[in-house]
Amino acid sequence: METIVDTVVLVAIAVVGAALARRLGFVAPLVLLVAGLGLSFVPGFPQAHLDHELVLIGILPPLLYVAALQTSVPAFRLALRPILLLAVGLVVLTALVIGFLMHLLLPEVPLAACVALGAIVAPPDAVSATAIARRVGLPRRVVTILEGESLLNDATALVMVRVAIGALTGSAIGLMEISVDVVRTAGGGLLIGLAFAVGAAWLHRRIDDPLLDDAVALLTPFVVVIVAEKLHTSSVVAVVVAGLYLGHRIPYLLSATSRLQMEAVWRLINFLLEGVVFLLVGLQMRHVLSSIETSWATTAQVTAVVFGALLAVRFLWMYPATYLARLVPRIRNREPRPPVTVPTVIAWAGMRGVVTLAAAQTLPPPGVENAPYYPRDLLIFVAFAIIVLTLMVQGTTLPWLARRLGVREDNSAQDALAEAGVQHAAGRAAIEALEEHAGGAPPTVVERLRGLVESRGNNAWERLGSQDRETPSAAYGRLRREMIRAERRVFKIARNEGRIPEEVLVRAQRELDLEESQLQRSDD
Repeated sequence: METIVDTVVLVAIAVVGAALARRLGFVAPLVLLVAGLGLSFVPGFPQAHLDHELVLIGILPPLLYVAALQTSVPAFRLALRPILLLAVGLVVLTALVIGFLMHLLLPEVPLAACVALGAIVAPPDAVSATAIARRVGLPRRVVTILEGESLLNDATALVMVRVAIGALTGSAIGLMEISVDVVRTAGGGLLIGLAFAVGAAWLHRRIDDPLLDDAVALLTPFVVVIVAEKLHTSSVVAVVVAGLYLGHRIPYLLSATSRLQMEAVWRLINFLLEGVVFLLVGLQMRHVLSSIETSWATTAQVTAVVFGALLAVRFLWMYPATYLARLVPRIRNREPRPPVTVPTVIAWAGMRGVVTLAAAQTLPPPGVENAPYYPRDLLIFVAFAIIVLTLMVQGTTLPWLARRLGVREDNSAQDALAEAGVQHAAGRAAIEALEEHAGGAPPTVVERLRGLVESRGNNAWERLGSQDRETPSAAYGRLRREMIRAERRVFKIARNEGRIPEEVLVRAQRELDLEESQLQRSDD
């Protein structure tokens, strides 16, 4: 019973914290992390402990899966070079640089443990980076690069952590064996992700019930991760590949009702998981602080060096990775040279989160699994401190930096023009389909449908017009919402007076709600 009560309390705090963050204009992970840190010092408040397997199997898969579902595969493919440079090259470099710096600072700590810490703090978080990028309104390519990096860097970091722990415990093998293991892990994850994605797509094509569609969608990331873990392959690669494959094909696999319902379900799950995870990170800080045996001066020095190295390595990597590749004529002709402000913003968007939290818990205690003595609690504290510092320093200043440097989202007028052109072609196709199948239909119905197509085409062109006056479609939406409110009141009064049963009210309410939600989507 206490576990259930604690869970409800945590979810409630996460919801309140997220609402407060939206009201104050802050990023929700930052507010919840600070709230958790404050609550951890409240006497009698339950102490939290996150098992790394729970994070890697129960929390991370749906978060990565949803991020992959929402990622544009064509855009991802076009940005694959910078994504791989960040997700693989930068993670490896960061882990090695921090590892050697830590070993110079604390020579008594084994180099393998230092490299493990570097790999733990190397990958930026998928949740916080993309949430801030979308809220700030960064250019679409920048958002794609940040999303792609955070989707793939987890696999690189977790493989490096495993190799470093193997060296720490004496179970490490030669370079060739390590390379084979890395290829097997990543390749196995790729194959498992593709296999289960194809299987899930096959099921979705044959399911007509939206509830069953949602059930299959919810099960997919967990099944993929469990199978990948059982076969000792990369579960992160597997779930990301499955999400990218299915996300690209969702328009052909699911009915409209299933897509709308599944989107709502995933948004809720994502919202709750993100909130609870960052709240738990804050709640664990007190326990981590109390378990440190190293002096506070050494702890502060190590934390400052690691944080500074993370920032320096990312900035030093970004500019050559951005501009040196464009010395190749084929790349230069395909990718225009971005202004220096773009790599600057990408370099600053390096907030850490869930993967760092989970990977830190995998460090073996001294004496266990043949691990020698090393300050495990210090390394765990540094990992947690990096999460807090990156969210507080970079997370709060990224919006300001993007505005200051003038790095804004792509021109909405270009999007509106492209939409209007495609809508015009879609309207012609719709009219042709209407004329082909209109035989025997009442003329009034045909004219009504023809008017609907024309109205949608006009709405698309209106978005290119003036923004300082109310357009016809905006006026339609405003007036229709007032009409829906009036209709809804009449149905409620009729139900209260007993003139219609509850079932009639529910059916009418659903139709009105669907129409109102469609109007809201048009406004958005």
